[in-house]
Formats: sequence, C-alpha cells, structure tokens
Amino acid sequence: MSAALEGYLAHLTVERGLAPHTLAAYRRDLTRYVEHLRSAGRATPGEITERDVEDYVLVLRTGSDGRAVLSPASAARSVVALRGWHRFLALDGLAPTDAAAQVRPPAQPKRLPKAISVEAVGRLIDAAGIGDGPVPLRDRALLELVYSTGARISEAVGLDVDDLELAPDRAAVRLLGKGSKERVVPVGSFAAEAVEAYLVRARPALAAGGRGTAAVFLNTRGARLSRQSAWAVLRTAAERAGLDGAEHVSPHTLRHSFATHLLAGGADVRVVQELLGHASVTTTQVYTLVTPDTLREVYAASHPRAR
Repeated sequence: MSAALEGYLAHLTVERGLAPHTLAAYRRDLTRYVEHLRSAGRATPGEITERDVEDYVLVLRTGSDGRAVLSPASAARSVVALRGWHRFLALDGLAPTDAAAQVRPPAQPKRLPKAISVEAVGRLIDAAGIGDGPVPLRDRALLELVYSTGARISEAVGLDVDDLELAPDRAAVRLLGKGSKERVVPVGSFAAEAVEAYLVRARPALAAGGRGTAAVFLNTRGARLSRQSAWAVLRTAAERAGLDGAEHVSPHTLRHSFATHLLAGGADVRVVQELLGHASVTTTQVYTLVTPDTLREVYAASHPRAR
C-alpha cells in the first residue's frame, strides 16, 4: 500500500508538476486514507472496494476515526485526491478496477469569495507604505502588484526581475501559475510606479545583505520573500488600516477583490478567467453571483413602485 502511494505521489511530481504545498496536501489526505484502509483490514490496493471508499467519505464527515472533521472544502479535496489515486492504480494495473469511480466529492455550498471595497483596497495599500526605509516601499509594491494583476501570493513572491516589463503604456508581468502554466497579465500604472520605485530605491539596499538572487521581492536578509512573510505584510497592513475583520484578510482577499472589481466594472468573465489563470470558466463564474446589495440597488432603480 505504501509503495503504491509513493508511486502515485512521484507521478504527481514528475508528470503533473504539482506545486510542493499541493503535494503536501495530497500526501496528508492519502496517508489518512491508507491508515483507514489498514484498520479495515486492507493490505493491498487490489483489495479495496467501493464500499471502503464510501465508508471513508463518511469518516471525513463524522471524524469517527478520532481525527478532525473536515470542512466541506477540505473533504472535497480529500475525495478528489483518493479518486485520482484509484484511477492511477487501475491504469497502472495495481488494482483490477477503479474503486472510486462512482464516488463523488461531498457537495459544497456556493459562497461568494470575500472581497473588500475599492476604498478599502486603497487604505490597505497606503497603510503598507507607511514608514521609512526599503521595507515600506517593498510592501506597497507587493500589494499594488497583487491587486493590479490578481496574482496568487505564491506567484508574486516567485517573480524574478526578468518577469517584469514596466515600459509605459505596456507594463506587464509573466506569472507562473498552477501546473507551471504561464500567463502574461497587464500591470496598471499605480502598480508599475510602485514596483519601479521599489526596484530603484529599495531593492538594492535589501539585496546588499544577500548572496545575489533574481527574485523581485526580497526580505531583509537579501533572500526571496516567503509566502508566510508576504501574508504577514498583508495582515499588518490590514490592521494598520483599521479594516473591518482585519484578522480575516488573507492574500487571496486581494485576488478576489481584483476579480470582483473587474466584473463590477463591466469586464467579460472570460477575460477575468484568463487574467486569473483559471483552467475553467466555471471557477471564475462564482464571482458573478448576485449579492443582496446588488439586488436591492437594481430593484430600487428599476421597479416603478420601489420608491
């Protein structure tokens, strides 16, 4: 069982090119699944039945194995992981059939992504740039760029200097997304100016403490800024800006706000899909769900007896 699991993870690494944190999540999910199978007396992949898979989905919902009950999103991810493994086992001849072929991930409630207003984004970015020295210039440039491009935080901190094109009227950035898929995204003038100011006035000072790296965003030791440090930058700026629910502001908040504000401004959903790097437009369409505020505004403006 362990050898079959390691073979699948190696396949995901080499053939699929999954990111390290995605692989770590798959390993956690599948390790728990294998432990469940062993407790049920299954010693090899060929012994697993569809009933075993269904029983495990129930375990995820109830925590009957003594582990945490997973949220609907986490449970769905876990089921996707085991479905992929069973498909791999069948194709590789390690199991006679795909035991998970008919098992579906638990349904998830549709929720609007959390976004903040345009005014709140401005306050957030301004708060990040408060202070003297190179760090405030870096923090402002980072948040301006993430909001301007809709980049994932991992994509932003993974940028190298050669990925930037900051020429006036055609500023753009090359982002490396999930599955190592590249996309080129325009950069707005506010972000281009902030990044240019950082590169000229701040990055050289930060780079002086390191061994030389092509990374755009550097920490105070001159090395590439980590995802965790970038998260801390955002959290600190949100608290400093006095945003409501600052403790819940995450790097994805700016990405969600980017998409929401574009669609509110009239952008086509397929254009937003390309900018976000979504493989399917279905993923992007969650941003088009009508909010209660929008319903009230349209009703008030359109119904003859609304006012």
